[in-house]
Formats: sequence, structure tokens, C-alpha cells
Amino acid sequence: MSKMVIGLTGPTGAGKSTVAAAWEKAGCTVVDADKIAREAVLQPACVAELKAEFGDDIADEKGNLDRRLLAKRAFCSSQKTEKLNAITHPKIMEEVTERISLLQQGRAKAIILDAPLLFESGADRLCDTAVAVTAPVEIRRNRIMARDSIPAELAMERIGAQHENSYYSGRAAYVFDGSVNLGSVSAGAQELLERILGEYHESI
Repeated sequence: MSKMVIGLTGPTGAGKSTVAAAWEKAGCTVVDADKIAREAVLQPACVAELKAEFGDDIADEKGNLDRRLLAKRAFCSSQKTEKLNAITHPKIMEEVTERISLLQQGRAKAIILDAPLLFESGADRLCDTAVAVTAPVEIRRNRIMARDSIPAELAMERIGAQHENSYYSGRAAYVFDGSVNLGSVSAGAQELLERILGEYHESI
């Protein structure tokens, strides 16, 4: 029997990482899409495409990316952002797909695809279901300020650059309330995981 793949997403500061950590502790294996993305863009072929699109100076002779400069140029317009995604997403998806395939042979209770851009990238197609972790803006703002040691204005800029909670909750099969005290997340996450796995196994 193939292992269930659960897509996990949500806006910054909502508590997604805390849920992922709780599920990992409960016996799941977490595939971190952001980490894979950081590794994928360092592939020589990818660096070459990025340099051709955004300028030779975004990487040195050894292929080390100036991520800050790349971000500045890639996010200056929606067209440029689309160019970046067109170059990087296929490579990221290829690696994510391969990683999930390999993990099917392991002993994990389930495979968790932790992906902030789960729906935007189309990675939800690799999942059996999806969970969105959401929380009110005020709570997210305070968490981001504490986590990254930044002022409220910068925290709100980051929140403003992402979709609203409704984007995630409207697309996910399950929604986890991340506004609870982070110390209480573990129990709630465990309960939700058992519910998801139970419903999945009943349906196959």
C-alpha cells in the first residue's frame, strides 16, 4: 500500500512549521519544498538559465548565487516573477517528485510535503490531500516580529506579499487553526493527523 502524501501549506507566521515538526515527531517524514528549492537553483543548468534571464552578475564564476540581487530583479514585476518560476519550478517539482517516490519505500506513517507555494506551484497534484494552517493577521504579525526580530512595518510587508487565509482554506481539504498557543499545537496536530489517515485508509 502506498503511503499517503499530505500537502502542508499556509501563510508565514501561521504555525505551519510547528505543525510539520509535530507530525515529524509523530512518525511522518517531512519533505521541505523550500530547502529543495534552495538546492535546485544551484544546479549549473539552472544557474545558467537564471543568468541569461536576470544578468551574469547574479552569480559568481563558481556558480554561487547572489540571492538578494536575484530576488530584487525577479520580484520587481509579475512578468519577471513568472520568468523565475518558469525556470525554477520544473526543476523543483522534479526533485520533489523523486524525493517522495524514494520515501514510499520507507517506514514513515505518512509523507508530508511542506510547501508554502503548494497550490501556486502545482505541487498539490503530488498529494493525496492538503492541509492549510491559518491564523489571524495580528497573531502572525507578532510571531514574525519575534521570530525574525523585525519591526511591525516589515512584518506587515511580508504578510501583504502573500495570499489571505481564504486562499489557502478555500483550496485545502483540511484547515488547522494556528492561532492556538504554539505549545498546544502538538496535540491538535496529532489529532488531525490521525483523522486524516483514518479517512484516507477508509476511502481506499
